[in-house]
Amino acid sequence: MEELIKKLMAEGLTEQQAYKAVEIVKNFAKEKFPIFGGAIDKLFDKYGPKDADDFMP
Repeated sequence: MEELIKKLMAEGLTEQQAYKAVEIVKNFAKEKFPIFGGAIDKLFDKYGPKDADDFMP
């Protein structure tokens, strides 16, 4: 996930915006594929920030 965050930041987003963009994609995927909601959560949780404080720079 850190690699994706860095790529988003390289495209001009702030760290906070990059994390928010990833969160939006996660929620979108869960809405479109609810049967995979648990797997999506596990994937993003495994590679995402460990707690809410990590979202804020």
